[in-house]
Amino acid sequence: MAAESISEKQARRLALDRQGLLRKDSFGKGKAGTLAAIRQLSYVQIDTISVINRTHHHVLWTRVPGYQKEFLHELMTSENEVFEYWSHAAAYLPMEDFRFSLPRKHSLATGENHWFDRDPKMMKWVLDRIEAEGPLQARDFKAPENYQKTEMWSWKPAKIALEQLFMEGKLMIKERKGFQKVFDLTERVLPEGIDTSLPGPEELATYLALRAIDAHGIATKEEMGYLRKSKRKRALDEVLFQLTEAGEILPVSLNEQQYYTRPSFLEMLPLRLGKKQLHLLSPFDNSAIQRKRLKQLFDFDYQIECYVPAPKRKFGYFVLPILWGDELLGRLDPKADKKLKTLFIKNLVFEDKAVIDDALLAALAAKLRELAHFNGCEKLVVEKAFPDVGKELEKRFS
Repeated sequence: MAAESISEKQARRLALDRQGLLRKDSFGKGKAGTLAAIRQLSYVQIDTISVINRTHHHVLWTRVPGYQKEFLHELMTSENEVFEYWSHAAAYLPMEDFRFSLPRKHSLATGENHWFDRDPKMMKWVLDRIEAEGPLQARDFKAPENYQKTEMWSWKPAKIALEQLFMEGKLMIKERKGFQKVFDLTERVLPEGIDTSLPGPEELATYLALRAIDAHGIATKEEMGYLRKSKRKRALDEVLFQLTEAGEILPVSLNEQQYYTRPSFLEMLPLRLGKKQLHLLSPFDNSAIQRKRLKQLFDFDYQIECYVPAPKRKFGYFVLPILWGDELLGRLDPKADKKLKTLFIKNLVFEDKAVIDDALLAALAAKLRELAHFNGCEKLVVEKAFPDVGKELEKRFS
């Protein structure tokens, strides 16, 4: 089947619409809006960096007006609507997708390597303690007398065992206290009635394909299998052929690159922009995590530089892309100082194509005010900006 052509603008708006970034209140408000967002996005990545509120909270704050951290905690604990596991990285996932976490768990439980070598004796001891005592954290297990932590990933044996049991599916994360995981037996965490049948390769590939398309509007085969094992990607070719033949999806061409979409999504085009929305995207936002896709759809070169040595950073430690309407027009490097109750913008840089007019500055100042309040800050200090609009933003912020 010949691929129908789609323009960059159409592709961007379709992608942003499915991501809940094109118009206000796409998912609703409050806890219900939070759950709707997680279900639509299919996952929300977890990350440890905390110069501002952690990524999982920032991603949901971006999309759900009035988002509160308690919403996510309650959805995972008292309501069992969300669980924590691995997507392409550590993530919160909708509970109805639980069975699609099982293939990875099965592979790890039957010999596939994870980060560390398995220690069956330690794993049994840890599992027996949790079975007898109830939910436990890594801190509840003492390190051996001769244990010395030499580097960040030098975990004590019990913590390695906890993580291995979690990855294999024998344990689940019941909740987090602070940012520390609380582990319990899977059968004591999993709600009743959840399907726990193991999907086969074709069913898993179908899930990956349709989840990516539904979450992003259009997706390439590579994006569907992002950071997945090659053996899980191989089934995608056959599944994409079957879904196309059945008319469930359609190939579309953008700049000589083949994507796939739903026929109903094409019928929605052209999507009208309406009132422009401004968003400050997390580096791990679902819409920004695949850097090649950002370049193809938005002509935006982006690299997170927290892993780059400080002297080699071009823009900053934890730079947020600035989305204005359907274009990425800049980036800023924030740091929330809660003691000083001040949101510092270490660096702000606009793209050459950006038209820095009153509407953009007003929207950016308003969003920075929202970001400050979400991070417990009351003041704004822009340390560096190009072009030099720092004082103007500070004035509008007040």
